Amino acid sequence: MMQAIVYWLEPWEPSPTVVVAVLIAAVLFVRGARRARVSFARRAAFWLGLAAIYIALHTRLDYYFEHEFFMHRLQHLVLHHVGPFLIALSYPGAALRAGIPFGWRQRWMRPAMSTRAVRVTLDVLFNPVIAVTLFVGLIYFWLLSPIHFKAMLDDRLYRVMNWSMVIDGLLFWWLVLDSRPAPPARVAPGRRVLMVIAAIPPQILLGAYIFFTPHELYPIYSICGRAFTWISPMRDQQIGGLLLWIPGSMMSVVGALIALRHWLRLSACSRLRDGRKRRAAPSTPLKA
Repeated sequence: MMQAIVYWLEPWEPSPTVVVAVLIAAVLFVRGARRARVSFARRAAFWLGLAAIYIALHTRLDYYFEHEFFMHRLQHLVLHHVGPFLIALSYPGAALRAGIPFGWRQRWMRPAMSTRAVRVTLDVLFNPVIAVTLFVGLIYFWLLSPIHFKAMLDDRLYRVMNWSMVIDGLLFWWLVLDSRPAPPARVAPGRRVLMVIAAIPPQILLGAYIFFTPHELYPIYSICGRAFTWISPMRDQQIGGLLLWIPGSMMSVVGALIALRHWLRLSACSRLRDGRKRRAAPSTPLKA
């Protein structure tokens, strides 16, 4: 049993970048969770999300991701939706920030974050329209047949594709699942709901197009050899389309419901605060 687990956890193509990135995130969260108040549920969500991203990037499963279209779509469902969604759902910002040594924060992090270049970049990336466009646009871009063909043949482009999905997923879900009012959150609660809803129809349309197309859109898997020879190319393509169509869209629906819950909670808190202020305000005497 242990040998089988070790076998599947062994990377198909070792990547020091993945190992270093995951280790840094894990160490910062462990250090910061000791200082910040992080519930068990939030800790579990963070570790599940981080583990999902690692498994999708750096295990023997990567062979199947490279040799079967529906497995590739499953990989991107994890990298772009499930893993980043769980990490954002854990609200790890305070813990990760607390995990950075105080001296480093004062000397390096704070000056870097206050530079004009960083502020402008973040303002652009966290703009609601651009965030939704990137979230949906990257899915479309990497599934364009010529682009997909090159990405699956070029190791460097393949890694760029996977990392772009992870980073964009983290940015999008971090923005959408923020439980704070705006400010300090960058987007108002109501707009966060609209962002997720806007991302649903394009995913459904693309998934349906891939599913119903009567010819093979991604011949690269037939050329390089398929991992599951008993699955026909068209059935493989249909399963991949369904993974984009149904689970991908459902993840966005779940995100919209969570964002809506935050909106309702923040609205209720505002009403309560307004009510307390009115009750606490002294009554003005009537004029004669």
